[in-house]
Amino acid sequence: MAGTQDMFDAIVMADERFHGEGYQEGYEEGSGLGLIEGRQHGTFHGAKIGSEIGCYQGFAFAWRCLLHTCATEKDSKKMKVLESLIGMIQKFPYDDPTYDKLHEDLDRIRGKFKQVGARGRFLLDRGPLAFPCGAERPLCRWFGGRLCSLSGQ
Repeated sequence: MAGTQDMFDAIVMADERFHGEGYQEGYEEGSGLGLIEGRQHGTFHGAKIGSEIGCYQGFAFAWRCLLHTCATEKDSKKMKVLESLIGMIQKFPYDDPTYDKLHEDLDRIRGKFKQVGARGRFLLDRGPLAFPCGAERPLCRWFGGRLCSLSGQ
């Protein structure tokens, strides 16, 4: 009777042992694949955020240059909002993915960008593209109903 009991225990224990080994192997393989997938996901979304912030920064720098070139007293409020956007972008924590308010700050930058566009009536889809300061050829862009030139001509 003791021999049959030992054989039964060996069968039950083998099932538990194989279950445990299978779980451990699956856990290790899943962890490795999870790290790879997580890294790819993070890289993709990080690049999207970086591209978005870069777009806002390029827009803000170009328009700051334009406003300095052909600014009037009415443009001072526009300039303040634009400088505020630039300040928010420069303070954005690019290097810290663990920053707990990353998405809140990104939403604030998006809101400020919309505010800049509304206040300045920037025409993003008309006229030639405004390039940053220092361009060698005269570049123009409609701003608030008048044509401004980066070269001052």
